[in-house]
Amino acid sequence: MTMRSDEGAPRTKPAVLGDVAALAGVSAMTVSRVLNAPDRVRAETRDRVLAAVRELDYWPNLAARQLVTGRSGVLGVVSIDTTLYGPASTLYCIEQAARLSGYSVSIASLGMLSRRSIQEAVRRLRAQSVDGVIILAPHESAADGLRHLPPDLPVVAVDAGEDIPVPVVTVDQRAGAARATRHLLSLGHRTVWHLGGPVDWLDANYRIDGWRGVLEAEGRPVPEPLRGDWSPRSGYELGRRLAADPSVTAVFVGNDQMALGMLRALREAGRRVPEDVSVVGFDDVPEAGYFSPPLTTVRQEFGEVGRHAFRLLLDRMAGHTEPARRLVEPQLVVRESTGPAPA
Repeated sequence: MTMRSDEGAPRTKPAVLGDVAALAGVSAMTVSRVLNAPDRVRAETRDRVLAAVRELDYWPNLAARQLVTGRSGVLGVVSIDTTLYGPASTLYCIEQAARLSGYSVSIASLGMLSRRSIQEAVRRLRAQSVDGVIILAPHESAADGLRHLPPDLPVVAVDAGEDIPVPVVTVDQRAGAARATRHLLSLGHRTVWHLGGPVDWLDANYRIDGWRGVLEAEGRPVPEPLRGDWSPRSGYELGRRLAADPSVTAVFVGNDQMALGMLRALREAGRRVPEDVSVVGFDDVPEAGYFSPPLTTVRQEFGEVGRHAFRLLLDRMAGHTEPARRLVEPQLVVRESTGPAPA
């Protein structure tokens, strides 16, 4: 962004730390503290400084920062290579939280998550002198890699399993699935069918746990869950099987994309939503409110996940070594795809 002098003439010289301090009305030391240890600064002051950083398009001198603090100002993120809404949104929100606090981000995308691939990705990031690493680990196969990381490297995992020796941030998938299931039962449906995600995905398995737990606690029949691959195509193909069964009046679908395919399958079979069959999805993708009918779904707060992961990593970088597991609560968003059970 171009700055202007007191005379109003454009100034093309890049902003420096002092420019940020002057605009924010704080000392240069406070600006430095916000960029290097944001949790040690009051929220009001931090927000003012970060607003000045954005307005001036200020980029910290990473070489100077490393000389002063011993840190590079770069964080590493290991992620699965996917365009799926959940992982992609989580990655974006982590990167946004880091950048708002003055950190740059280096991303290592993996085709598969395994002990070997995670260790190799971490080695590549360490060669870039990253200060810490966040690992998105939504697959069961990632667990072994998370148990064999360098002990001197600050690491936080996102969407990882429960027996992991590093801090973990994840959406409470069981709670979200339970809310979806209770919502359908409250509308008078005798039971709820489930179309879940792939077997190796932790989120898919936790959602099955939450769905099954509610049905068992209520003494309701527990149908055998179907397993898709997160795509609308699999939702459509499996939805055709459910649409052919007149006893199916309520379906909890493991993500919104499969729910989209399910809605088409029901429509083609002549079964109305929600008059004949109620459908709930998971994720609350931006298009969910524009499905036909608008989709009742479970919203994941990806921004909160990103902020928690970043703050936990800062704690880890500051020397806090106690493992922690932070659950982010999902929200049920009720729209027009659910209604009373047919008489």
